Amino acid sequence: MKILDACCGSKMFWFDKEHNETCYMDKRTLDTTLCDGRKLIVKPDVIADFREMPFDDESFYLVVFDPPHLLNAGEKSFLALKYGKLEQTWQEDIKKGLSECWRVLKQNGTLIFKWNEEQITLPMLKGLFPSEPLFGQRRGKTVWLVFFKGESK
Repeated sequence: MKILDACCGSKMFWFDKEHNETCYMDKRTLDTTLCDGRKLIVKPDVIADFREMPFDDESFYLVVFDPPHLLNAGEKSFLALKYGKLEQTWQEDIKKGLSECWRVLKQNGTLIFKWNEEQITLPMLKGLFPSEPLFGQRRGKTVWLVFFKGESK
């Protein structure tokens, strides 16, 4: 596999949800029907926590990291089921997740980080990043950032 989605959830933003060069990872599996009648399926290739990934260093050319972004959501709520939920240790957890993403990313590889600022704003995360983002895009409360793991100095 050349690509890792470290928190795939239900693969909502993927055009090809079974891309043959992508390893989809999540710490949970789920097959349920939401309150509006839609099916929600979380079926990763690898069940593992983003804070401790079961991959060798520099395994992937592209890593996508879209971790849970909500602190306040009911355990069985629509939002928690769909997006997952952060723990009170969220800063340490996101830092570990970003560090793990960076570790498994090949030299000259790309990390895509997706975040929603509904409860935690981007400035609250800046000190957790492995490097400065190259560029990004904001649409409403959703932010996409692109990082490049260049040559070590």
